[in-house]
Amino acid sequence: MSRIRIGLVGVGKIARDQHLPVIAANPDYELVAVASRHGRVDGVAHFYTLEGLLEGAGDLDAISLCTPPQVRHALARQALEAGKHVMLEKPPGATLSEVYDLIDLAREKGVALLATWHSRYAPAVEPAKAWLEGKKLRRVHVSWKEDVRHWHPGQEWIWEPGGLGVFDPGINALSIVTHILPHALIVHAATLEVPGNRQAPIAATLSMHDHRGLPVTAEFDWRQTGPQTWDIVVETDQGTLTLSRGGAVMSIDGVAQLEQKEQEYANLYALFAKLVAERKVDADLAPLRIVADAYLTGRWLRVEDFVE
Repeated sequence: MSRIRIGLVGVGKIARDQHLPVIAANPDYELVAVASRHGRVDGVAHFYTLEGLLEGAGDLDAISLCTPPQVRHALARQALEAGKHVMLEKPPGATLSEVYDLIDLAREKGVALLATWHSRYAPAVEPAKAWLEGKKLRRVHVSWKEDVRHWHPGQEWIWEPGGLGVFDPGINALSIVTHILPHALIVHAATLEVPGNRQAPIAATLSMHDHRGLPVTAEFDWRQTGPQTWDIVVETDQGTLTLSRGGAVMSIDGVAQLEQKEQEYANLYALFAKLVAERKVDADLAPLRIVADAYLTGRWLRVEDFVE
């Protein structure tokens, strides 16, 4: 198959840290152009808008969208209408309805659509899923705590409606949990701590269960300084499994079983190339549904203002 001629929309931190180096290292792709109001990539055609990119580099095959979620739906529709395959950064949209609309349009146009959940491709996630099979699960706890000032400096869109606040990293944990557990989760209680000067939570706690009553709890917090915490603990009848460092390390009863270098985005782009070849849609919305349900059922608690 010839190389996938791809355009990148949004040249911010995640694009520079992950997308650009992975695209450059993958022989399946050729980066043709970027669209961004502020960022540029040396040696690559630059446009200020997706419309300009589609007009000026119309022979490309695919678009990877790295914009904030609030504007992603309109851009994705524009790309799909033009017959381009589309990769969506997480979360795939600001609402569930937006993403369902994109799924329908991609299938109508016969092009690929990938709603990415990069944390699912952390090296220990699939081994953890395999280890849990056939075991009786007793309880699950997620602790996902980090420093927003370090990971999201100056990103005001995160605090606006549709930006998800602490669920922007928290949804990474939910993408892992919904993948490794055998049954769908239902949110039955949540508390969202929202700074007085913001529109999205800085911390949240969730209580969930599956149809068999498995208790699943989660704590998300953006106020943690020092060492960061990205842990998922699953207690079973045959021992306790812990995924730490965001899924890079798997331990059983405190003994490390697997630790590998992160290759999440490399795996995502490999998957996208396969979807492009097959013109298929991969868009699991389970993590976003849980966040939406937390907003619907959660108790809002106003906390002190957040000033960066």
